[in-house]
Amino acid sequence: MAHKAERFLRVRGWESSYQPVNNLLLHLIRKSKSEGTRKVYLWHLYKFCRFLKKTPRQLVRMKRNEVEKAIQCYADSFKDVSRSYANISICALKCFYAVNGFRRNRALDLEMYYQPPRHRLTQEYVPTKAEVYRMADSARSLRDRAIMLMLFSSGLRNSTLRALRVKDLSKELLAGIENPIVPIYPDMKQIDPGACKGGIPYYTFLCDEGSQALRLYLEDRKQRFGQLCEDEPLFCTEYNQIHQCERRRRPITSRELQIIVKDAARRAGVSKWLLVHPHVLRKSYETILRGQLIDGSNLDVKTQEYFMGHILAGSQDNYYDSSKVESMRMLYSNLRFGRAIVENKFRLLRAAVGRAFEGTDVDPDEIILQYAANKKDANIGPLIAHNGLGSSR
Repeated sequence: MAHKAERFLRVRGWESSYQPVNNLLLHLIRKSKSEGTRKVYLWHLYKFCRFLKKTPRQLVRMKRNEVEKAIQCYADSFKDVSRSYANISICALKCFYAVNGFRRNRALDLEMYYQPPRHRLTQEYVPTKAEVYRMADSARSLRDRAIMLMLFSSGLRNSTLRALRVKDLSKELLAGIENPIVPIYPDMKQIDPGACKGGIPYYTFLCDEGSQALRLYLEDRKQRFGQLCEDEPLFCTEYNQIHQCERRRRPITSRELQIIVKDAARRAGVSKWLLVHPHVLRKSYETILRGQLIDGSNLDVKTQEYFMGHILAGSQDNYYDSSKVESMRMLYSNLRFGRAIVENKFRLLRAAVGRAFEGTDVDPDEIILQYAANKKDANIGPLIAHNGLGSSR
């Protein structure tokens, strides 16, 4: 559909032979140069041209009252389907006319559509932690299992997950680092326009079980394909109608991801599986961020928002320090992603030791192992002496 709009509007990349369309593209470049916004605005402009049976040049020659009436009529055709979509169409066309001389005293006066609070066209169900783990255990493949756990424990959006490359996680993942970092950066938009929403760079991490599942999946892929290239998508398609060599270089589509999640929910016995979408696992992740940590405290609200990829309100974002990755990793490791209580207790112990030696080169795991060894020797030593097992004769 996007190609159809670009052909009609004579668009190549960020340029068009139609001057009015070119003015719109120049405006979007100055704003954010968002590929997603470009596609949406061009699509509505194309549909509006077809609606009036006019070219872009003819559109800007119309009188102001004619334009207002035409846009309102065009938007009315969507109001019963989606008021939100109708409002987007008005914003896109209003922007097109504004950059082509319809501003100040010629600015368009258009009526937006009221959107009721919490109104949703698509219903959804947010699964609990137990249900998410059942979904992961019910997945059809190692890839699908890794996808479930990654969506849940990193909170990635649909498009962001699909834009990840092997090189983004391979360094820490293959090194066996606990809670490997998951970077989100603007260059992802070259792979999927919807990735890295708003061009906001941030990072999150992966839970223990999620990183184990991802390692198994990548190892399996390496065995099947013979090698694993750094520039390949982290999750490639399994569509068997294309050649295997092409399959490994093509990321899964948005539709594939939706099917994977919904199928896992159905197989896991989630009663409302039809209402489970990839984005709701991001909401399951948010419930973990908002919940109590394994040490009984709560994660700072600013850190919660950062891990969600949100901009902090006002000037707070400029003062939030996210440069200390290891400190952020330690905060993440305190989240309740573990299935069992005993697992959470071990994580609490590690977090406490990590905080005690923060800023040093001391490995918390080595300290715990050394303590366990000393404790074992202290318990066994008296027992040996009491039974006379340690004397040599």
